[in-house]
Amino acid sequence: YWTLDAQLKKQSSNGNQSDRPFSARLVRYQGKDVQFGNEGDVKPHLAILEKSLYDVADVKRGTRQRKPSAPFTTSTLQQEASRRLGFNARRTMAVAQQLYEGIEIGKGGSVGLITYMRTDSPQVSTQAQGEAQEYIGQRFGKDFHPEKPPKYQTRAKSAQEAHEAIRPTSVFREPDQLKAFLSRDQLRLYTLVWQRFVASQMSNAIYDTLRIDIEAGLTTKDKPYVFRVSGSTIKFMGFLALYEDAHDEDIATDEDEGRILPDIKAGELLDLMKLFPEQHFTQPPPRYTEASLVR
Repeated sequence: YWTLDAQLKKQSSNGNQSDRPFSARLVRYQGKDVQFGNEGDVKPHLAILEKSLYDVADVKRGTRQRKPSAPFTTSTLQQEASRRLGFNARRTMAVAQQLYEGIEIGKGGSVGLITYMRTDSPQVSTQAQGEAQEYIGQRFGKDFHPEKPPKYQTRAKSAQEAHEAIRPTSVFREPDQLKAFLSRDQLRLYTLVWQRFVASQMSNAIYDTLRIDIEAGLTTKDKPYVFRVSGSTIKFMGFLALYEDAHDEDIATDEDEGRILPDIKAGELLDLMKLFPEQHFTQPPPRYTEASLVR
């Protein structure tokens, strides 16, 4: 299939960095969604769009929130350890067993550093949540923990919720404090469990969102083409200040995130810099990784 992007720039640009050219994609023509099956479908529009007038038809601003992921279950721990650390499932469970059974951490003797690692429940005790809220307030500030502790529930109907989620037995045992007592594998897995749990108890990340619709046509009264571009920028980091999930390669990333768009208003005129017709190919699913196979 083919897409058609237009590189545009504000006519009244005064050299500000935010006024640099940006690209928008053709999404509608004569009120219908655009679908180009081949190059021949695109070509007739290029000559018209080269001569067309462009103006901003609509600007929508808003906010959206992104929630942290739940604390680890056995399955999600295996997935994330595979993506981030390159551990297979067996290695993950062996190291988690060591952290659960106990590690000598100085004069305190052997201490179990994480809760039981075979669980399909994302729930945590109120005591652990209270400790997490105290830690988050001390380290990040009160804005970084929500007013009410979050509740996580499993989607699996057959889940056995006898055990809590996998979490550190104390969030006040920061990974850096345990470097001298843990092997490399133990430290990396403990850090993953600790960060995921603390992040799960933190506030949502907040994004400012912006969607711009641009009309194009040969005359001011007849503009059958609609181009669109969206962007989002972080307004408040929330849990992202500590942790962000890794993703399997078959999960699409958010292309809008981090895209900076000019400060623009409806009715503003734009200059066309260049048109970019591009051919794309639908991709088959990638081969399974250890993480995506577990998922």
